[in-house]
Amino acid sequence: MAKKLRKGDRVSWRSHGSTAVGTVRRKLTRRTRAGGRTVDASPEEPQYEVESEKSGNTAVHKPESLRRKGRSS
Repeated sequence: MAKKLRKGDRVSWRSHGSTAVGTVRRKLTRRTRAGGRTVDASPEEPQYEVESEKSGNTAVHKPESLRRKGRSS
């Protein structure tokens, strides 16, 4: 079963050998352009657009690559 992530959730992921932290911006459930590329998301296999706290850049990740962290203050 896919993780239940929502807009505003604080998450972490592995990026270039270290751990990045950011915020979920939106859940993608259809083929769309996000994070600088075309994403083949679907309702059965959603992906999440996240914004990095460090760089402010956005990226798209599958739910299994994201780990929920505590809410940002």
